[in-house]
Amino acid sequence: MNILLIFCLIDDFCQQYEAELRKHLLASGERQRFKAGGLCLSEVMTIIVMFHQSNYRNFKAYYLEKVLPHHSKDFPGLVSYNRFVELQQKALLPLCYLLLRSQGECSGISFIDSLIIAVCHNRRIHSHKVFKGVAKRGKSSVGWFYGFKLHLVVNDVGEILAFRLTPANVDDRVPVPALTQQLFGKLIGDRGYISKQLFELLFDQGVQLITKIRSNMKNKLLPFLDKILLRKRAIIESVNDQLQNISQIEHTRHRSLANFLVNIVAALLAYSFKDKKPSLNLRVNDLALAS
Repeated sequence: MNILLIFCLIDDFCQQYEAELRKHLLASGERQRFKAGGLCLSEVMTIIVMFHQSNYRNFKAYYLEKVLPHHSKDFPGLVSYNRFVELQQKALLPLCYLLLRSQGECSGISFIDSLIIAVCHNRRIHSHKVFKGVAKRGKSSVGWFYGFKLHLVVNDVGEILAFRLTPANVDDRVPVPALTQQLFGKLIGDRGYISKQLFELLFDQGVQLITKIRSNMKNKLLPFLDKILLRKRAIIESVNDQLQNISQIEHTRHRSLANFLVNIVAALLAYSFKDKKPSLNLRVNDLALAS
């Protein structure tokens, strides 16, 4: 998706957002001035989202080497890098609202998984100050890490349906009830989501949790479609891979919690704007059987 199309989508949203925001501002009795800055909100959001669709691994290099030299005509009011870092904190709330509006629709087949987001190397945990008291130690299949977990739910065409950010020590099963409030049909996860209580809770909500069994569990017969869907769970692994390696959702250069959250939300939004996403290419009849 090119920069003009992304800007038009974001700018249309920002016009509605800013109009609604001014209606709900608390009046102090004094005359308020809404003076426009060098960069408007939609321009700031566009630059942030475009970074997550570029091949740059850090935002500073992208802004200094790509935006300032090559996009000065697209953004006439460009500011210094330090000033832009301050401005992007104001984009957190509208980015969250835009991401919620960009979520996909449940088709009856959903996939759930968690993505680790480490904020520093394990050897630097004791000296790390930016996320002190917020980030926690957790363990994944590749070992211990310090940071957070991003819990994602996607549909069969790779669209994001729900997401939650938790400290790293939170069990993967804890945020599942909140993530599945708008879902129906089948929910496919890995062995980390095995729980009889969770299965019964989701079943009452109209969601069937499907996971592989552990080696110490009794084998059970599964419908042929469920076996196929378990094999196709790699779709959410592909989404996580794109978020990590293309959208740069994880890095250890954050200097504030607000900009960390901006990076997370903007990466998810940049992925949502992609024209091509991982898809199972299921037929309509398959969706009808699964719902």
